[in-house]
Amino acid sequence: MTTLLVELFTEELPPKALAKLGRAFAEELHKGLSSRGLASGKSAVTVYATPRRLAAAITEVSQTGSDSKVEKKLMPAKVAFDAAGAPSASLQKRLEKEGATAADVQMRKEGEADFAWLVQSVAGASLKDGLQAALFEAITRLPIPKVMRYQPDGAAYTDPFIEFVRPAHGLVALYGDEVVEVSALGLKAGRLTHGHRFQGAQDITVKSAGSYAQQLQAEGAVIASFDERKSTIRAALDAAAKNENANLGEGADVDALLDEVTALVERPAVYTGEFEAEFLAVPQECLILTMRLNQKYFPLFDASAKLKNRFLIVSNMQLADPKNIVEGNQRVVRPRLSDAKFFFDFDRREKLESRLAALDAVVYHNKLGSQGDRVKRLEALAGSVAEALKFDATKARRAARLAKADLVTNMVGEFPELQGIMGRYYAAHDKEDAEVARAIEEHYQPRFAGDALPATNAGTCAALADKLDSLAGIFSIGLIPTGDKDPFGLRRAALGVIRILIEKSLPVSLKQIVDAAFQGVAAKASDAEAPAKILDFVYDRLRGYLKDRGYSFDEIEAVVSQRLERLDQVIPRIDAVRAFRALPEAEALAAANKRVINILRKSEATSAAVNPALLAEDAEKALHAALTAAKPEADAAFARADYTGALTRLAGLRGAVDVFFDKVMVNAEDPAVRANRLGLLGELGHLFNQVADISKLAA
Repeated sequence: MTTLLVELFTEELPPKALAKLGRAFAEELHKGLSSRGLASGKSAVTVYATPRRLAAAITEVSQTGSDSKVEKKLMPAKVAFDAAGAPSASLQKRLEKEGATAADVQMRKEGEADFAWLVQSVAGASLKDGLQAALFEAITRLPIPKVMRYQPDGAAYTDPFIEFVRPAHGLVALYGDEVVEVSALGLKAGRLTHGHRFQGAQDITVKSAGSYAQQLQAEGAVIASFDERKSTIRAALDAAAKNENANLGEGADVDALLDEVTALVERPAVYTGEFEAEFLAVPQECLILTMRLNQKYFPLFDASAKLKNRFLIVSNMQLADPKNIVEGNQRVVRPRLSDAKFFFDFDRREKLESRLAALDAVVYHNKLGSQGDRVKRLEALAGSVAEALKFDATKARRAARLAKADLVTNMVGEFPELQGIMGRYYAAHDKEDAEVARAIEEHYQPRFAGDALPATNAGTCAALADKLDSLAGIFSIGLIPTGDKDPFGLRRAALGVIRILIEKSLPVSLKQIVDAAFQGVAAKASDAEAPAKILDFVYDRLRGYLKDRGYSFDEIEAVVSQRLERLDQVIPRIDAVRAFRALPEAEALAAANKRVINILRKSEATSAAVNPALLAEDAEKALHAALTAAKPEADAAFARADYTGALTRLAGLRGAVDVFFDKVMVNAEDPAVRANRLGLLGELGHLFNQVADISKLAA
């Protein structure tokens, strides 16, 4: 066994997909070899991915796969052989198809019948054949974001065009120091690869699979490993930032940009640039976005997270004197920052309020009207939510009224990612209330998993209104998400509503605010059942949210199955369920509750009060007495939202419940006695289920 190396040399690959493509190529190649018995269970896979290559090195690869045994059920014996025991025409035809002979057939009994089975020993695949198949599978299964069609390089190829992520110009396949004669994408494998475009050898003859990465770096000035390049860049960025007494900032944006620049360079070097301090008068979000998004620069921040007029450039060239690179990048970024300053200054000439009329010309959805129509719905809905929560409805309505006005500003037109953020700046410039200005930005929150929630009351109401209106509007016209498709982001909207209500502990009815949202679109609705469907949709998302927080399926169902209108009660109740199930009595009581539910479901029991005079059996008298003692304490705990106390108080009922079901026949012949016992079970069920349906905990 030895190491196998495969490299596809291409034109520049899409940077945002490079890391994923590199991993997928290596994993699929290894999987294909393993399935053919060519890669051992101890094989190590090294992923190489640069802007112009996908490659993988796999250790512990053998030249020939291990033999395997193939067994196939062919046909009943009476069909396979004639009366004299000779192979029938049907069997012979099947054997010919399988490339087998009668000597490979075995008889096996299944029940009362005999069947003919084909049992063959199949020789293991050669490395050449196995790699050829594995390479084809790996290329076919790559998660390519967008396929290109191109004509192959000179090599003979059956089709005039090839489809791949980018045109491929070279294929290396080395087993140790020997070339494996495979082909792909119109290319024949060899040992020739290429170095850095400007600072390395253009042609590199790879000596062996084990020398690949070392030769590329020494001769070609290329760091082949994506992860190694990324670590090198990160260390250089941190060192440069420290030298400037600054930091790179926080958040997923920095990590995403690091991945992207790693995919853009083969020989990384980090240099420091600067821009005029006057641009710092522009909101720093604008400058940060243009530097990161357009130029792939890393802005620098001081200890208080304030932007500095310095930035870091990740270059693809290591130079003793990078003056030209730095000055060139400074010249390039200056017009971008000037545009941002112009947009900011120009936008502030007009108040947000005056922009509302322009929203009437912006289509929200052809069946739901314009953004202007939507703003009117948001204003009314935010006010309704604020009134339900006893917040300042005037501020909530004002925030919702101005929330979308920045969509028609020049800055947001250029940088849509700044919607809400620019609204906050422009509202502050217009001397709007500080909470209203902040709420304009907050109404988009949470924008993604883990994002911050609105901090202000007005922002909370506007955010709920924005998400609820999206759900109500799209559901009302019948465009419910199916499968993985969710073009309107309704799953994200539902999760946002859940997070706001739960994590901010807001005491409001989900049904009430969903109904209020639907009223705003009722005139345009084609589905009158939309409110009920929205609730179903939200409760389904709630299950996923609780699962992500570490709760088990039965704990979740115990609470969610009750479809609580107030989601702020969900976490306290599910925590109470978790505490209850830790009690030694929990399993028996959960089973008893399940039995109670089943009995009451099958009967025509009413909620009539229990008549103590009709309690004849000692066991039912004991249960009634236990319930009478437990109920006031459990109800009091429930009333003060001590759900754990309400549930744990039930532990004392176990003995009386067990004896009742062991000694008492619920469906007595006397209708009055039967009804009384069912009433007793009704009281027990109510006590059991007022916090959660603990029957869901039963095995």
